[in-house]
Amino acid sequence: MVKPARTDIRDFVLSILSTRGVSSVGEHERLFSSGRLDSLAATEVLILLETDYGVDLADENFDILQIDTLHDLEKLVSSGAAASSGAGSPGR
Repeated sequence: MVKPARTDIRDFVLSILSTRGVSSVGEHERLFSSGRLDSLAATEVLILLETDYGVDLADENFDILQIDTLHDLEKLVSSGAAASSGAGSPGR
């Protein structure tokens, strides 16, 4: 089953943000390093990436900053990153 990844991951993150009182966030605004999302939210996002999108995040070189913006998350999901665990640069 193919999911509309961009919308799903964006909606998921925005729903987490809304529970924290954040009504909107820009495409390139930092999520984790800014404190908008905490370690619990990071765990939720990582579980979603692994279970729903098949992204393998077990790579020892994975860094949460590689998915620190909506753009980064959407790029990871839409690039078919299921085969590579966050490899590639964070895009900054």
